[in-house]
Amino acid sequence: MRLNKLFASMLLVGATVSGNAHAGFEPFTVTDIQVDGLQRVALGAALLSLPIKVGDTVDQTKLQQAIKSLYASTNFEDVKVSRDGGVLIVEVKERPTISTITFEGNKDIKDEQLQESLDGSGVKIGEALDRTMISGIEKGLQDFYYGVGKYGAKVEAQVINLPRNRVELKFNFTEGLAAEIKQINFVGNTVFSDAELRGMIELKDYVAWWDLFGERRYQKQKLQADLETIKNAYQNDGYIRFNVTSTQVAMTPDRKGLYITVNVDEGDQYKVKEVNLTGDLMGREELMKAILPIEAGTTYDGGDVTFTEEMYSKYLGRFGYAYPEVKTYPEIDDETKEVTLNINIKPGKRVYVRNINVTGNEVTKDEVLRREMRQMEGSWLNSALVETSKARLNRLGFFETVDTETVQVPGSDDLVDVNFTVKEQPSGSFNAGVGYGTESGLSLQFGVQQSNFLGTGNQAGINLSTNKYSKNVNLSYTDPYFTKDGVSLGGSIYWNEFDANEANLERYKNKSYGVALNTGFPINEYNRINAGIGYRHNTISEISAYEQALRFYDIYRESDDPNSELSFDNFELSLGWYRSTLNRGTFPTDGSSQRLSGKMTVPGSDLQYFKTEFDTSFYFPLTRSHSFVLLTRAKAGYGNGYGEFNGNDQILPFWENYYLGGTSLRGFKSNTVGPRSFYVIRDNEPCPPDPSGGGCSLPGDPNRIEVSQGRSIGGNAMAVASMELIVPTPFLDEAYSNSVRTSFFVDAGNVWDTEFDYDSYRSLPADEFAKLQDFSDPARIRASWGMSVQWLSPMGPMVFSLAWPIKEYEDDDTEIFSFNIGKTF
Repeated sequence: MRLNKLFASMLLVGATVSGNAHAGFEPFTVTDIQVDGLQRVALGAALLSLPIKVGDTVDQTKLQQAIKSLYASTNFEDVKVSRDGGVLIVEVKERPTISTITFEGNKDIKDEQLQESLDGSGVKIGEALDRTMISGIEKGLQDFYYGVGKYGAKVEAQVINLPRNRVELKFNFTEGLAAEIKQINFVGNTVFSDAELRGMIELKDYVAWWDLFGERRYQKQKLQADLETIKNAYQNDGYIRFNVTSTQVAMTPDRKGLYITVNVDEGDQYKVKEVNLTGDLMGREELMKAILPIEAGTTYDGGDVTFTEEMYSKYLGRFGYAYPEVKTYPEIDDETKEVTLNINIKPGKRVYVRNINVTGNEVTKDEVLRREMRQMEGSWLNSALVETSKARLNRLGFFETVDTETVQVPGSDDLVDVNFTVKEQPSGSFNAGVGYGTESGLSLQFGVQQSNFLGTGNQAGINLSTNKYSKNVNLSYTDPYFTKDGVSLGGSIYWNEFDANEANLERYKNKSYGVALNTGFPINEYNRINAGIGYRHNTISEISAYEQALRFYDIYRESDDPNSELSFDNFELSLGWYRSTLNRGTFPTDGSSQRLSGKMTVPGSDLQYFKTEFDTSFYFPLTRSHSFVLLTRAKAGYGNGYGEFNGNDQILPFWENYYLGGTSLRGFKSNTVGPRSFYVIRDNEPCPPDPSGGGCSLPGDPNRIEVSQGRSIGGNAMAVASMELIVPTPFLDEAYSNSVRTSFFVDAGNVWDTEFDYDSYRSLPADEFAKLQDFSDPARIRASWGMSVQWLSPMGPMVFSLAWPIKEYEDDDTEIFSFNIGKTF
C-alpha cells in the first residue's frame, strides 16, 4: 500500500514539472482533501485557493491547475500533492512573514525613500516574503542608487530566519561615491550657445569655488527635467518643431565621472498666423477675445499658450465651472513657417459647493475660520472666492500653512466639497522669561499675549516687561469681529517708564500712563479704516540742557521753579487707513501692504501736536515656488505742533521724535541716526536747569563761547527704505521655510529736524560754528547692506543681522552684528 502512495506521488510531481501526460496515471474521484503544513494561513483560505472539491474527478491537468492556483495565492513557497486512495493530500510550506525590515550603510538615501521603493514591490512588514523576488529587489534598489549618480553602489539582501516562520529582511548598502559630471555637450544647437543652454539647466559640469552649495552630481530625474526645460526655452522662442533626438550618458572607466551629450534638432522659428476661439464661449465671445494675450504676427511662444489655457480655466472657474477643458490645437504650416492656434473651450457642467470643511484647527474655533470665508456653501464654486478665502486665513497670522482642495462628491457631477487644511503656529504665549539683545540688553518679561485668545480670534494681552531703558505694564483686548460685518472694537490701559539715557539718546526720563479705545471698519476685502480716542499723562524729568530741549523746555517750564518736572495731560485722536493683499500674515511672499496713520492731540490739551506716518511694502516672487522673493519697503513720518502757548508756537514734544537705527536701519546702533544734541555756553547767560537740582550744571565763564555735541535726540521727520532678496535658508529643510527666513538687504534712511534753524547760529565764532551739523538737511542719508536671519520660534521672534555701513557721517554709531534672543522658562 505504501508503495502505491509513493508511486502515485511521483506521478503527480512529474505532472507538475513536465506538464506531459503519463500513461500510468489514472483519474480518480476525490473523497476527501487533506492539507498539511499550515501555520499562518487558515484551512478555509487554502481550500478556497484549491480549484478541486470533494466529489470532483481529477486528472493530471486538474492537478497541475491546482498546484498553480496554490502558488498564485502568494501564501506558499513549496507545494506537493499525493493521494491515498480517494484522499487528495496537499503538503505546503508557507512563505515566511516579514517581521522587520532594516537598512544599514545607507547615508545618502533616507530609510523612508528606500521603504517607498520596496512598497512598490509589495515588500512590507506583515506580508509574506517571496524569496524568488530577492534578486529583483536588490537590482531595483541598486537602480535607485544609479538614478542619483552612485554607480559604484552595491545592495545585498539578507534573510534572517526567526521563530514561528518569521524572517528579518536586512539590506546592506555600500554606497560608494557619486559620479561627477565631467562635461555636458550639446550637438546641433545654433540658436542658443552651449553656455546659454548650460545656464538653463540644473545639472552642472562646473561649479565656481565660491559656490558653496553647488554640485556636479548626476541625477537621472534632473536630466529629464533639464531636457524639458531646454525644450520649453526653444518653444517659447518660436521653435515649435524643436526635438531632442538623443541623449548619451557615458561613464569613465573608473565609474567616477560622466560625459553627457545631448543631440538636438532645432527646426525653424514660427510665427502666429491667427488665433481662433472655438467651443462653448457662453455668450462671452467678445470679452474672451478681448482678454486674449496672444496676437497674430508675433513669434510663437509655448509659454503664452500655456498661460492662455490657464487664464481661461481660471476665468471659467469664477462662474462655477470647476472642471473646464481648455486645449490648444496648433495647425503648423511648414511652408510659411506659421502656426494657427485653435483654442477649444469646454466649460463643462456648473458645479455647486455642498460643504466647506476645515481641518487642522485644534485651538482656533471653526467660526473664526468660517467668518473669513468668501466662498459660500450652496452657491456655485468660484475659484477666485476660494483663493480670497485662503488669503484671508493666511493673513490672520494664526497658521503656518493653509491648503485648499476641491473634491467632487461621489455620485454627483455638479456638487463638490471645498476642504481647507490649516497648520496652526504659535500666536501667543503665557510666559515668564529672560532675554538679551544688542538694543535692549537684559530683559525680563511676564504675561499673556495672545492674538488668537482661546481660539476666538480675539487679541488679548497682559504684559509686564523691563529692560535697561524701559518698564511697561499693558492690558489690552481687541475683538476684530465686534459685529458680524467685521467692525472691530478694542481698548488698552498702560503704564510706562522710559530712560532715554539708556536707549542711546540724550538724557531725560518719561513716566506715562493712559487709556485708549479703538475701532475699525472694513471698506472691502483689502482696505480698512481705523479710528481711536485716548487719554495720556506724561511726566518729564531730568532733562539734559541741550539747545533743542531748551527750545521746548522754555515754553512750558515754571518761571519760578526752572528745575521742576513737566506734566502734561493730553487727549488724543487717531485715524488710519490700512490696505493689504499679502498672501500670509507672517513671512509673506507675495502681495503688498500700505498703512497711513495719523494722530493729534485734541485742541485744548496741554500739548497741541500731530504726527502722521506712511509705510508700504511690496513682495515680488521671483520663482513660482516663492523660494526667491524681492521685498521693497519704505516708511516716512512727519510731526509738528500747532497753535500757540503763552505767545510761543507749539512744537512737537521731543519724546515724540522719530528715531532710526537697530532693526529700522541695520548697521547703525539703535536710535542713533539723525540729529544730535549740542550745548552752547555764552557769556553772561543764566545757567540752564540742573537735573539734580544742585545749581548750574554748566559753569558760566563770561569770556567763553563754546559748542559741545552730545547724543542722539531724533527729529520730527523721518524717511527710510530698504530692498531685500529673500532666499532659501541653507542647510534647512523646506518644511521650515514658513518659520525661518534668510535675506540679503540694502537699507537707507535719515531722520531730520525741520524746525532746526541752522543759520541762526552763524553768529558763533567760526571754529565753534564748524562743530555744528545741519540737522534740518534731509539729504544726510545713511545706508548699509548685509544679511538677516529671522526665526519665529515658540518663544517669540528671534532676529540675527550682520550689516556694514555704505554711507555714514562723522560721529555715527555703527554696529555690524545685532541680535535679539528671548528664552522662556
